[in-house]
Amino acid sequence: MNWALMYDCYGDVDRVPELLARAEREDEAEVWDELGYRLILECDLVFPASFAALPCLVHLASRSARARVLAGAIVRCAAGDHGCDDLLAGCADVLVEFRSLLDRHLRSRPDDYLASFRDLVAVEGHYHWSAVLGDFSDDFYQVACPHCAVEVTIAIGGYGRYSAIRDWNLGDVDRRDLRPASSDGLSGFGRRMHDTAARDGEVVLADGIAHLFGRAECPRCASVFNIADEYASSNRPLM
Repeated sequence: MNWALMYDCYGDVDRVPELLARAEREDEAEVWDELGYRLILECDLVFPASFAALPCLVHLASRSARARVLAGAIVRCAAGDHGCDDLLAGCADVLVEFRSLLDRHLRSRPDDYLASFRDLVAVEGHYHWSAVLGDFSDDFYQVACPHCAVEVTIAIGGYGRYSAIRDWNLGDVDRRDLRPASSDGLSGFGRRMHDTAARDGEVVLADGIAHLFGRAECPRCASVFNIADEYASSNRPLM
């Protein structure tokens, strides 16, 4: 790794490798705090040093929760306009290793399950889902009906599981119950997300995914459409 080209958010090229060397020796909070703000800005910007650090972070992640969390945060930012696509492509083998590590971590049913689940989703390249997946206690998604183009609110949570037209004075009006996908009816990445959550006993998360990858009725024109397809087509980042 030519660290002379790997600048961090301050433009420095020497501080991150020094901090990574310290992290190899000692798991100190101050080291990880500085790595965090050098590798990721608050507005989710990442830099060459962020991707250059990934191999070391993933190596440390098996014994350091801080390394695992920071590596996941960098991957979640990979959809942004960072100009480091070549560095990200060079991390392909590291990301395969990181995916296996995250999957093992999820099987242990950790307290940070949802955050680690979102990291796994990002590692698989589905950045739009990683960014918006919640715990389905109070989740809302905005999609355009593919037939009449009206904006439809999709609610999945404690307030119900429905499609509606959102009126800022009246709330969600003309609600229609969602039609969740059956476990057999799911396919592709939706199936993988659902099966992972179900495997780990995350019942609410699995049920929410079944609804998110199910079908909704448009309150305006009564057409029925696939929620995930319409949301992804509008929100999938250009890579």
